[in-house]
Amino acid sequence: MGFLRLVVRIMGRISTFRSYQFVLLLAAALAVAAFYYFGSERQNFSSTTKRIKQTQSTHNTNRNDADLTVDTRLSPKDVSEEQGEEQQDVGGVSEEFRPGKGEIGGSGDQHYHALMMFTKVDKSRSLQDKFRVAMLSMVKHGEFMEGEVLVLHFVSDPASKELGEKMLQEFLLDATFKYEVLFHDVVDLTHKLFPIVEAMQKYFSAGSGAYYSDAIFFLSVAMHQIMPESLTRIVQLDLDLKYRTNIRDLFKEFDRFPPGAVIGITREMQPVYRHTFWQYRKENPRTRVGDPSPEGLPGFNSGVMLLDLGAMRESALYNQLLKPSNVAKLADQYRFRGHLGDQDFFTMIGMEHPELFYPLACGWNRQLCTWWRDHGYGDVFQMYYRCEGLVYIYHGNCNSPIPDY
Repeated sequence: MGFLRLVVRIMGRISTFRSYQFVLLLAAALAVAAFYYFGSERQNFSSTTKRIKQTQSTHNTNRNDADLTVDTRLSPKDVSEEQGEEQQDVGGVSEEFRPGKGEIGGSGDQHYHALMMFTKVDKSRSLQDKFRVAMLSMVKHGEFMEGEVLVLHFVSDPASKELGEKMLQEFLLDATFKYEVLFHDVVDLTHKLFPIVEAMQKYFSAGSGAYYSDAIFFLSVAMHQIMPESLTRIVQLDLDLKYRTNIRDLFKEFDRFPPGAVIGITREMQPVYRHTFWQYRKENPRTRVGDPSPEGLPGFNSGVMLLDLGAMRESALYNQLLKPSNVAKLADQYRFRGHLGDQDFFTMIGMEHPELFYPLACGWNRQLCTWWRDHGYGDVFQMYYRCEGLVYIYHGNCNSPIPDY
């Protein structure tokens, strides 16, 4: 149905063309459709991450009445110097990854890469609804210049991929920018990643051992080792987001990384790490670990992340921290045991080496979950939860409702 709607739109636009022009344009439309459907069987190497939040996700009726008075103002779309530039009318869908130089694809276009986990979506109406909100809001606010392409990566299982292809025909129909869609097999990625992250799973997984399937939750940690070197920057996004500004503006944050930084990420907006580091805090009563910002170190939230893959490859410090012996050393030093995958790893090494991280403004990942407020930390909760400034992306973590405004 999505393809037929596209053909109707094209036919409407070319009603004044001569017959031979009509034939040429119709053939082009058929070629795009064939490339999308028949090219979809080719899997490409990519990765993303998904946090394990078992202690939070069960609270589907989570209240969201914490103080949002500071950050619930409508955020105006950022005005950039390219605002008046002409935009593309129709996007394109493809399964082909064309490696190029840095962010430049083989076609000469500049590619902006965004990656999401898309597994078990076929079995969850809740995930489908979240995906709808995320994609429709992204398309609504998305603006790119001529010669720029947004590449959407989805790490998926076969059933979810089939559903996702159908959903995206609807969600991307009104996109005013060029785009490509890539699906990547989750089993293939897990197989390639497992040897790299196996050692750290016992410290940052929900299970008690190093389970093969858990490796998928650490994809961001070693992405620089498994992605093509031609890809130097990528943004990772959770599925439960709502965009309130042009996603292109998020990529501008890469240019603000200080020397030595490899990852852009927002702070955690609940006292989850105040709780997780309880033993270390007890033994070190004057520590800033687990305290709220700006003076404290509250940890990170991986719902929105900017990964500078080039910097990650070049950072001797970061790659040293990936070694099993150094992971064990830091985990023992901080008495750390977590269950949130890559987010725990980044939080732990950030306590020791904050210079590796560029702190994104909280408005780029305005987390809405209030689970810890109702589980023993109500007296300090608002110190973590507050977010001053404009909100660019809402994050409905732990199934929190997202405001309509």
